[in-house]
Amino acid sequence: MIVSKTPLRMSYVGGGSDLPSFYRDELGAVLSTSIDKYIFIALNRKFDGKIRLSYSKTEEVDRVGDIEHPLVREALTLMGIEGGIEIASMADIPSRGSGLGSSSSYVVGLLHALYAYKSQYADKGTLAAQACEIEIDRCGEPIGKQDQYAAAYGGLNLIRFHGDETVSVDPVICPKAVTDEIQDSTLVFFTGRTRSASAVLRDQSAAMAQPDRRLLMRRMVQLAFELKAELEAGRLDAFGEILDENWRLKAQLTSGISDPQIDDWYQRAMKSGAKGGKLLGAGNGGFLMFFAPKESHAAIKQALVELLPVEFRFDRNGSQIVFYQPQ
Repeated sequence: MIVSKTPLRMSYVGGGSDLPSFYRDELGAVLSTSIDKYIFIALNRKFDGKIRLSYSKTEEVDRVGDIEHPLVREALTLMGIEGGIEIASMADIPSRGSGLGSSSSYVVGLLHALYAYKSQYADKGTLAAQACEIEIDRCGEPIGKQDQYAAAYGGLNLIRFHGDETVSVDPVICPKAVTDEIQDSTLVFFTGRTRSASAVLRDQSAAMAQPDRRLLMRRMVQLAFELKAELEAGRLDAFGEILDENWRLKAQLTSGISDPQIDDWYQRAMKSGAKGGKLLGAGNGGFLMFFAPKESHAAIKQALVELLPVEFRFDRNGSQIVFYQPQ
């Protein structure tokens, strides 16, 4: 039996610049953190040579090519595992359409567990790069690369995306008091709406052909570097303002990112004391995040009483093997 534990992520600024329609022409950058909400993957050898999967549904097949779940099918193919395995997954929060990078965390955690199953070591860069290969190249998902690297590496990072397809992960080096204050000042609400990011991301990619939209994205990348500099200087005064500017820029990229209901929730939180915030993920559902002084939290929760608040802390470890008992 082998169990992997892989965090979800919260992206602050720069999201969308990890799409190839942008970073292949100019540098992309996202500042994000992994959080203490996880996806767990359990693997065990199956005595009869078949493959059994347990996720939102159950599959039992004779060979890899018969698997319906595309991510699992391609991961097993990549790893050269033909059968005799059982795979089960569990998640701390809704595992699809949440805006927290759950699909990529699933693939990173699955690959990590499969490497352990084969008694092989894979570094964080390999896990992230192969997760990108599975999701983007093999399964054709129109997504970026930030989620895979955030899940594999963990921590608070500036992640840069280069035109040659390489990715750099730079930890944000700041005092513990700064990260503690970020955590204590952050409010996260579940909107009750989940959505597929694919359609929104396709629209964002298409929008990069328009010079005015590319200019917006370029400014969002600049904000990622500005926020890193502010945090490493131990300053949080501009944190909310940077989040707010990034959100307003992102909402202009395509019509599917926000809507009147999301705008109303956002404005109610800002009027109740939030300094800034954003919708996590591609847009149009999932989780709303706000940065606000602790004394304003009660008022914001009251203003958004119909939404479910979710407590979180930072994760610093990335994907881990938490149980290893090979047969």
